[in-house]
Amino acid sequence: MLKLFNTLSKKLEEFKPQTEGAVNMYVCGPTVYDKAHLGHARCYITWDVLYRYLKFSGYNVTYCRNVTDVDDKILKKADAAGVLPEVITKEFYQSFKNSLKGLNALNPDVEPFATKTIGEMIAMVKKLIENGYAYEADGDVYFEVGKYRSYGALSGQPIDDLMAGARVENDPKKRSPLDFALWKKDEKHGYKSPWGLGRPGWHIECSAMSKKYLGETIDIHAGGADLQFPHHENERAQSECANGCTFVKYWLHNGFVTINKEKMSKSLGNFLTIDDVLKRYNSNAIRFFILTNHYRMPVEFNDEALESAKNGAKRLINSVKSFIEADFEGFKPDEEAQNAFKEAMDDDLNTSKALAVLFSLVDRLKKAVPDGVLDVKSIENADEAKKLAYTIITLGSVLGFDFTLQDKQELNDEDLKALILPLYDEFGFEKSMEPKALLDKLLEDRKEARANKDWAKSDLIRDKLLAAGILVKDSKDGSVWEVKS
Repeated sequence: MLKLFNTLSKKLEEFKPQTEGAVNMYVCGPTVYDKAHLGHARCYITWDVLYRYLKFSGYNVTYCRNVTDVDDKILKKADAAGVLPEVITKEFYQSFKNSLKGLNALNPDVEPFATKTIGEMIAMVKKLIENGYAYEADGDVYFEVGKYRSYGALSGQPIDDLMAGARVENDPKKRSPLDFALWKKDEKHGYKSPWGLGRPGWHIECSAMSKKYLGETIDIHAGGADLQFPHHENERAQSECANGCTFVKYWLHNGFVTINKEKMSKSLGNFLTIDDVLKRYNSNAIRFFILTNHYRMPVEFNDEALESAKNGAKRLINSVKSFIEADFEGFKPDEEAQNAFKEAMDDDLNTSKALAVLFSLVDRLKKAVPDGVLDVKSIENADEAKKLAYTIITLGSVLGFDFTLQDKQELNDEDLKALILPLYDEFGFEKSMEPKALLDKLLEDRKEARANKDWAKSDLIRDKLLAAGILVKDSKDGSVWEVKS
């Protein structure tokens, strides 16, 4: 029986969804104003694994992950660039999608955009005013925190303690420093509302979107630990006061990714984008790095840990490479191993223990298939070996590993530069330019040529790269380069 740590109760609880056999699950999605970083990778890989495991366990899951495309940071960036907010959100939403595809994360079942749910947000704010939990002040609307007795229970911060820590300088419009905005007056970027032109506060967005697509009470609400307060605390308060019922049955939060013991974040400027990390490590290595730690614990990022994860992932993937084209029709996973895997995952998603189960299978398979054997049919107990491989692939896929993914041939910068040295002169680049930057620039130039239907230039760049030992792979999501094997 699956047990999960509920942040609200601060204890491990047996998971019982509202409807037997069905689960609705909400995860706070990206605010699309910048590229996603490794901290986001941990969040979305963690809940991708939960989604996969719930489905593997036989539940009919509806996974909703929103997109915040109206926000102070988006508007600030758009104004600074002199463009419409949609220009910013479109660019970084696509960037986010590409990054998560690179991590082999499944798409959610529902992906609502905040700007498409404004009417539902206005309706919820009106309901809060009617119920006596919110008030309007010169075009702004605030939630009155003091009227919700349970405020602070999710984050473990009593109202008295929060009040003591509140800033002395309070917004004169607010009745209390803790009151938070449900609707913000905004005559430049605003939407029509009963309170004039304005836009929603961040917190009301998730409350309205989750209600629209999952209902007033949801089984699981998940996200990073940094959202516990104030975002999730405020979501819980406004949803329960508007709807008059429990908002979430199980609150789940993943721990931070840290660098030098500090949380990785854009505000601190100590972050690595997912795209940066994917240039050096594939999705299997990144997943391995994240899943070797319990999801609620902080993870310290460093190259040594990721190199170790890369080797672990490679060992897992390579163990079944002789079987990847095999016909597994009629095969079932090894029952003992599957039970051990489920026991680990049922224990609050103990992925490190689940990985240990996979590697016990890898060891068994290695004994069954001698080194150098290419045709597994030629070995004794071929069916047993095939069953072990099938079990590894089946259970490993629950953790999101891609067994068809092959590692790029990796060269250090010096060797890579030596390989592509002719390209510097052929395309007029300075010799001081980093080799990976040069290759990325050539892909950008080729993309522009293709957009302009300059097929001769596009083909020239591709052919010159190929001659230098660099293979270009095109897809609908763009092009990538890799060293030819």
